[in-house]
Amino acid sequence: MKPTLLLCLLLAILLNGFAQVLRRPSIAGYSSFGAYSMQHTDAFSFTNNQAALAQTKSLAVGVYGERRFLLNELNNYTAIVAMPTTSGNMGIKVNYAGFTDYNDTQLGLAYGRKLGHKVDIGAQFNYNAVRITNYGQASAISFDIGTIFHISDKIHTGIHASNPVGGKYGKTNQEKLPAIYSIGIGYDASDKFLVSAEIQKEEDQPINVNAGFHYKIVNEIFVRAGISTTTSTMWVGAGMSLKTLRVDVVAAYHPQLGITPGVLLLFKGKSKNKTN
Repeated sequence: MKPTLLLCLLLAILLNGFAQVLRRPSIAGYSSFGAYSMQHTDAFSFTNNQAALAQTKSLAVGVYGERRFLLNELNNYTAIVAMPTTSGNMGIKVNYAGFTDYNDTQLGLAYGRKLGHKVDIGAQFNYNAVRITNYGQASAISFDIGTIFHISDKIHTGIHASNPVGGKYGKTNQEKLPAIYSIGIGYDASDKFLVSAEIQKEEDQPINVNAGFHYKIVNEIFVRAGISTTTSTMWVGAGMSLKTLRVDVVAAYHPQLGITPGVLLLFKGKSKNKTN
């Protein structure tokens, strides 16, 4: 076994499960922030809860990349497309994580729509594949479902389930994707400030709390910061909007493993006012 592959597997053990940990960006709390909001949601928000797609008002294309703990072998890339339609909104998500000897990919097709003014719903179907040099490749099908409730203009809450029926890899079904359940809430204090928190329970793992805030300094510049309690990982980032392009720079810090830098690019079309 190559030293780099062995290193990644050892890190996986430390992080409590390689496949499920590698697939999700280390700074997922940043890139998917804003799902439980109406004033600060964006195209990446549906990667946290597909019901957030209901708030999409224009075509958007985005990419996010991070180098976990500054290791090339733990690179993680996500590309998304969100588009409004007359019968609900569609989303596409592609994720690639790993390197030549070990990589994990996911292709997801999502749909979200409004049910009146107080409830949004969403779902996503995923094709998952994992490849390990000298061991071959295996694939699995999974799905996500989510709901967001707009309790008031300022308070939004929701629930989300990922892989609730337990998709399994390969012909022998020996490797299983974990089921993940979460409850989130967001408070739009103003058009400049959002605070949000999410309680997440992954199968066979302790409860995790993701919490953070979003603050718009001026119309073109904002900052975000937050924490993930299970790994004691703190993250902070800033974004700048330049007409139809948004550029974000973000970094996370793990007490034992160090820094994870990331960059996000988001292209947005003109907003279209419509009712789903």
